[in-house]
Amino acid sequence: MTRAYLFSLALAGALLAQGCAPTGGASAAGVSTAPLAKPLASQGPALPAPTQSWPSFLADIKAEALAAGMSRNTVDSALDGAQIQDRALILDRKQPEFNKTLGAYFEIAVPESRIAKAKEMLAANATLLDRIERTYAVPRATLVAFWGLETNFGTNLGDFRIIDTLATLAYEGRRGAFFRKELMEALRIIDAGHVSANDMIGSWAGAMGQTQFMPSTFLAHAVDFDGDGRISPWGSTADALASGAKYLADLGWKHGEPWGHEVRLPKNLDLTMTGVDAQRSLDEWSALGVRLADGRPLPPAPGAMGAILLPAGHEGPAFLVRDNYFVILHWNRSLLYALAVGYLADRVMGAPGLVTPPPVGDRPLRVSEVMEIQETLNRLGHDAGTPDGLVGAQTRTAIRRFQASQGQPADGHADVELIRDLRAHVGG
Repeated sequence: MTRAYLFSLALAGALLAQGCAPTGGASAAGVSTAPLAKPLASQGPALPAPTQSWPSFLADIKAEALAAGMSRNTVDSALDGAQIQDRALILDRKQPEFNKTLGAYFEIAVPESRIAKAKEMLAANATLLDRIERTYAVPRATLVAFWGLETNFGTNLGDFRIIDTLATLAYEGRRGAFFRKELMEALRIIDAGHVSANDMIGSWAGAMGQTQFMPSTFLAHAVDFDGDGRISPWGSTADALASGAKYLADLGWKHGEPWGHEVRLPKNLDLTMTGVDAQRSLDEWSALGVRLADGRPLPPAPGAMGAILLPAGHEGPAFLVRDNYFVILHWNRSLLYALAVGYLADRVMGAPGLVTPPPVGDRPLRVSEVMEIQETLNRLGHDAGTPDGLVGAQTRTAIRRFQASQGQPADGHADVELIRDLRAHVGG
């Protein structure tokens, strides 16, 4: 999302909370101002100790901000008394234990209750959404879908003081350069008068407002749509949704085109042709026998390209995703998140649920199990990349190669059956 690669993992864990953005649950009150006394070993690998003290680090940030032209009042009000956020460090280092299945993800991200609420919010904000859609040519249903997934329609903004959490993550060093840049951008937002340092709240990772923009995204794409002279995606729904629309437009949203379709595949389709990196024209897919899930032909779309995704394997639903799906991926580089946005937007506009539901009993794999899959595939000569416990594009491609070599449906899906097959193949 606006958080790009940084937050695709955070989202998976945060979906268990009331909203879907990585908002974190600890307030700034009572958080120690001193550096951590010991590494958070139980939450992940220990990191090298910072090379300078917290006060010295803050002094350096102040000097950098002043040299960049920010006012002394902004710098002092934001950084005087800034506190290390231990909870942010824990969340940053915490890795998910499981990889979510499509079924589990959709149950949390797009339950019927959220679909019903999205329809209510679409109706309640019809005038505003109409004006935004006419201005930026991004569908209102898509904006409401992002709004619902990011912050449960503005009800879960996070309670971290953004300056504190960005300073903490810049100081601790794992991705220090990235967070230091975002901290400077956050100071620029304050210096421009859009929000005070204490009112700039958001997630543990620095995402803020009703559409969870990082500071750099805010400065590049956010707009004052309500005309009050400030950009406030916290309290102004108009600013938040219009900023989301502008961001999508800037990313290349194609007006009037769908994000994709649930489809029905012919039984003889070579599944090695599927995957997010395997685009073909819709005419080609149609000639191969791909149809909409209800059996109708694919809609005419001269020159349009699309890729077929099988997020729950060949026994689950299939999706033909198009250019606007890839725009959604720029917002958040999670295949399931982008599918959830498109699905929720469709349901808001009255589309039915999935024709083919996710398989029953498709349990999530532990990170350790995915690492075993990756390590075994590498041993067998199917390059899955450096084992990291996450099922990404390279791992899916390696799985397809192994499945094809065994005469199995090459859907690239990682499940318990794949683990059994790999163990049997290597005599484990």
